[in-house]
Amino acid sequence: MKQLQTLDYIVFLIYFVSVSSYGYWVYQRKKNARTSTKDFFLAEGSLTWWAIGASLIASNISAEQFIGMSGSGFAMGLAISSYEWMSAATLLLVAIFFIPIFLKNKIYTMPQFLSQRYNNTVATIMAVFWLLLYVFVNLTSILYLGALAIESISGVPFLYVMVGLAVFAIFITLGGMKVIGYTDFIQVIVLIVGGLVVTYLSLDMVSERFGGSGVWSGLSELRSQADDHFHMIFSEGDKYYDALPGFAVLFGGMWINNLNYWGCNQYIVQRALGADLPTARSGILFAAFLKLLMPVICVLPGIAMYVLHKNGGFQTEMVNAVGQIKPDHAYPTLMNLLPAGLKGLSFAALTAAIVASLAGKCNSISTIFSLDIYKKFLNTDASEKQTVWVGRLAVWVAFAIALVITPQLRQLEQAYQFIQEYSNYLTPGAFALFSLGLFWKRTTSTAAIVGAVASIPMVLVFKNLHKVIGGNPIPFLHVTMWVYLVIVAIMVGISLADGASKNNPKGLVLDSSDFKVSNQFSVISILIMGILVALYTVFY
Repeated sequence: MKQLQTLDYIVFLIYFVSVSSYGYWVYQRKKNARTSTKDFFLAEGSLTWWAIGASLIASNISAEQFIGMSGSGFAMGLAISSYEWMSAATLLLVAIFFIPIFLKNKIYTMPQFLSQRYNNTVATIMAVFWLLLYVFVNLTSILYLGALAIESISGVPFLYVMVGLAVFAIFITLGGMKVIGYTDFIQVIVLIVGGLVVTYLSLDMVSERFGGSGVWSGLSELRSQADDHFHMIFSEGDKYYDALPGFAVLFGGMWINNLNYWGCNQYIVQRALGADLPTARSGILFAAFLKLLMPVICVLPGIAMYVLHKNGGFQTEMVNAVGQIKPDHAYPTLMNLLPAGLKGLSFAALTAAIVASLAGKCNSISTIFSLDIYKKFLNTDASEKQTVWVGRLAVWVAFAIALVITPQLRQLEQAYQFIQEYSNYLTPGAFALFSLGLFWKRTTSTAAIVGAVASIPMVLVFKNLHKVIGGNPIPFLHVTMWVYLVIVAIMVGISLADGASKNNPKGLVLDSSDFKVSNQFSVISILIMGILVALYTVFY
């Protein structure tokens, strides 16, 4: 039933009031810090490790995971979990190698790093690229997928949902990073509990369908009824090889995507930049652990729906108006089966994921525009109060643009592919700038400018190469890897050709002690990697 009952609204209202009240309380605690740029954009020194870890996950998980990954679970199975599980391994590398350098050099924004390491030209090019991507692709797509999902579950019209999500997210964002970080902890609790409710329902339904009882029986039936959906590595020729091309998920382009997203992305890294190193590392470690859990919430329900549909269930719910199977219907269909109260909890979980992602994304838009555009070019003498005021204004403007563009996305066949495709144009070049800038002293500013502007045209070339030489399109992750390697080769060549690069004054001085970790960090990291090895061994 595509509507909420009275009890569902009560549960959702409790969630809404709790998050809003807690956010307002956090906001009121430091009245004198409201006009501080470091406090507003970074919550400097205010976020605990558990707030950082929770905020990383809350900002990352949105409707695209709940709806999109469940749909991919229905279609291709557990293999889509690589995006979550490989992220756990990536976060460990970010905590060990990336965060120490950023904190040591007092980096607040990613364009700021590029400005210090290269020059203002490189920083401005990438700042503009990131702002366009965040506003016109990421913010709009999160708002679109979120509104679409909630509309399908609650029956509330799309436009009303879209505006409601934007207003809720604005309320959270205007409080600054401290409010976002601490309210994200509540959001993650709601997200996980509500998500597990849907997983429990789906597994219990599978169990009952085949005469069993309980979650473990349901898991056993999933393996039995859909063994082809429990393999992590696709072989060339498999139906979904283009989406997850074999070992590229373990040794290829998946690493470029993940390292760029988790280590060089203002939207994500910003959560840790205001903390000291031990706190930042502990928060990232907590996020890595939570990442292991995400496929249980986002992927298993989709596989369960596949099994139920294959055996005659939900034949109407899983097709569109012209009779085509729509995998993305899996999660909303399951949520609509929940009893009153529990549906409200899951509805709150979905809303929490969407609002947290919107708030985090818009805070990054605000940060980059205020610190890297406004204060650097439009008003170099701006006070702390003026800069924060412009940051808040940027939040309103970004959402105004998103609200105009978002309804147009309804014309897209698959919004998730829209996100991946357009984000990928910047990924290889951006990561080349950061990886060489961080770890190779000789990388020059000239090389960085070439790398920054080369990414988009080179991705276009590789995406369309099959039209010239024949054959099949190059898989997404292969394009990412090849373009990254070519850009790195070009940047290295340009840098080596410049004799002055041997004594590059902007090259970072690294010390092995910067990367030393605590015994506790090492033990937990080994545990996480052991779990990952076991998962990929069992479900190869």
